[in-house]
Amino acid sequence: MTSLETPTTPTVLRRGPVRRLYDWTLSWADRPGGTWALFSLAVAESSFFPIPPDVLLIALAIGKPKRAMWFAFVCTIGSVVGGVIGYYIGFSLFEQIGRPVLEFYNATGRFDEVGQLYRDNLVLALGSAGFTPIPYKVFTIAGGAFAVPIVPFILVSLVSRAMRFFLVAGLIYAIGPRVKTFIDRYFNLLTIAFVVLLGLGFYVIKFVAH
Repeated sequence: MTSLETPTTPTVLRRGPVRRLYDWTLSWADRPGGTWALFSLAVAESSFFPIPPDVLLIALAIGKPKRAMWFAFVCTIGSVVGGVIGYYIGFSLFEQIGRPVLEFYNATGRFDEVGQLYRDNLVLALGSAGFTPIPYKVFTIAGGAFAVPIVPFILVSLVSRAMRFFLVAGLIYAIGPRVKTFIDRYFNLLTIAFVVLLGLGFYVIKFVAH
């Protein structure tokens, strides 16, 4: 009996808080309020939440491929709304909320460089935020902290986020469940890669800004 139980124990212990949060997010795909959960996740991820909305977007799109583009639309609107919240945090609540969020993502040291990129090219800054591994919340909080004009901020965010999420939905429509299987199988490696690319992303910003 002991020999049968032993192999399962390490699996439970290896499920860290990020993985559990990922699984909790993914579980909404099987619930009636999945679309609202997607919207809420997209809002939260743009200002503080660590799990990207792509996780739930993929699961919902796999379950209902014909509604993949609708889910991408919901995700886009939620992300932009969350971006405005992040902007407000940076503009009015930077010390209370913005700085702790940046510290959590170890992004404080590169914060001024993001601001410089905004000053050099707003479109490039937000356009790259939609596709680089740098958390979108870093850009939204910085946008408010550096008083980026709000209307261009919203318009460019809308375009860049739509491009990202509709691309994901399109891949799901074309490839199908294999995308989800890949994420589940290589989640730990993807997490490590995300951290590495996060650091490299700031060096890319520094290079472009100069």
